[in-house]
Amino acid sequence: MGLDKSTYQGLQPAETLRHYHIDPSKHTGTFETVEDPSFYTPIRKYEGRHRYDPKFEWEPKEERRLIRKLDIRICAWVCFMFFSLQLDRGNITQALSDNMLDDLRINTNDFNTGQTIFYVSFLFAELPSQLISKKLGPDRWIPIQIVSWSLIAGLQALISGRGSFFACRSLLGIMEGGFIPDNILYLSYFYTSVELPIRLSFFWVSYEGTFIVSAFLAYGILHLRGHNGLGGWRWLFALEGLLTGLIGIASWFYLPPSPTQTKGWLRGKDGWFNEREERIMVNRILRDDPSKGDMHNRQALSFRAFWYSLTDYDMWIIYLIGLTWLIPNNPMTNYLTLQLRAAGFDTFETNLLTIPAYVLFILQLLLWTWVSEKTNQRFLTALISQIYALPILVALETIPATSGPWVKWALSMLLVGHPYVHAIIVAITSRNAGSVRTRTVASALYNMSVQASSIISSNIYRDDDKPLYRKGNKVLIAICCYNMVLFIGAKVFYMLKNRSRDKKWAAMSEQEKKTYLKTTNDKGNKRLDFRFSH
Repeated sequence: MGLDKSTYQGLQPAETLRHYHIDPSKHTGTFETVEDPSFYTPIRKYEGRHRYDPKFEWEPKEERRLIRKLDIRICAWVCFMFFSLQLDRGNITQALSDNMLDDLRINTNDFNTGQTIFYVSFLFAELPSQLISKKLGPDRWIPIQIVSWSLIAGLQALISGRGSFFACRSLLGIMEGGFIPDNILYLSYFYTSVELPIRLSFFWVSYEGTFIVSAFLAYGILHLRGHNGLGGWRWLFALEGLLTGLIGIASWFYLPPSPTQTKGWLRGKDGWFNEREERIMVNRILRDDPSKGDMHNRQALSFRAFWYSLTDYDMWIIYLIGLTWLIPNNPMTNYLTLQLRAAGFDTFETNLLTIPAYVLFILQLLLWTWVSEKTNQRFLTALISQIYALPILVALETIPATSGPWVKWALSMLLVGHPYVHAIIVAITSRNAGSVRTRTVASALYNMSVQASSIISSNIYRDDDKPLYRKGNKVLIAICCYNMVLFIGAKVFYMLKNRSRDKKWAAMSEQEKKTYLKTTNDKGNKRLDFRFSH
């Protein structure tokens, strides 16, 4: 039977959860109330309104079977599309191992500038892309993005110097910007707040899995160096850009707009789900987060709604975290192939030696995402990423210059394979937004802050500081310590917010609660019955 947050009047939230054998202390739903279902009825234009029924019941085994179906049909394809993003965004590291910089007569600082241009372009495209996605629908906008950037990625094979390198990095950033929050918004149409973090971890497994696959692809493609007089890195850009374009075209025909709109050319004339499955999907999503029924999936944000979401101060601490938490690891990730080449490994050894780091990354990603949900501790779990990085950075700062190549490889591998808690923080952003409007903007703003951190990261390891980057590592150690304070501060901030609302809500009578829900102008995470995840 589905957990209904609106039907069982007269039961307090904890009593309702226990009724379904759920430990209230481990419950991570968005709202605390169990009230009149009219308070949570979706708008008339909501795409699943015809399947909404607050009295509808289903068996847990039906829901588990349906989630497996969603994982295969929706989550797996989203991960496949993310593979295409990272293939074209990340193959620059393999290109570096094939002497791309020497061929173009540019140095490390020029490469840093190109990466900065890419991330700035990516950053400023995030929010416009998310707004376009909300208007057109992610199912339409995401394939357009993929095909567009695949053309640019392939044309990188023709770059001839610093100017064309900068131009291609900018165009690639513009077209790829917004892709990640677009997909997060899309997944939120199908999954509950409890299910989303694990699916997002799969999302970033595909991201890191791309490094493994691309390392093998690069090993083969870079052997084409000299074929038709072209560098191997040129073949790499051209062939992988072509592959991505094909994925984008297939996605246009494959992605359904919503759980109740799955009929289509590649999806069959009857769609993927029968009427009962559609009813389960719609009602379980709305009972987990009623705010998802406040807008339909092709409804643009008004300027007023956009400004309201932009100025939601309760989300700003998450953006601060996004700005710095990845910085201790990013420089080594960006420079891994150059570091290994400097340590004495050749082009092909370098690409193969990156694989263990990516395997470790995937294992840690899945482990810590699972731990965060199992323990119901998000920010404290995320704190582990900094505790892990600090001693490795200290080791990199203090190792003798005469250390052997395998010592440098081991430390580099451990730092790149760090606990990647991005899925945990993205899920917190989605949960704590409290409404589709704020979620649309907040997902973009968080990802913008992450891209801004990439801009900072790409300028920490400088050409005059190589090969050991002593100055850069000192900066990374300081930022790592700052991040520890920030994660603990975020935990305390949201705990105090929830405690304050608990006191106000508990002091109200049942009638006062109903009157509040019926008359309040508070929206999303500003409602007294909303509780922040931490």
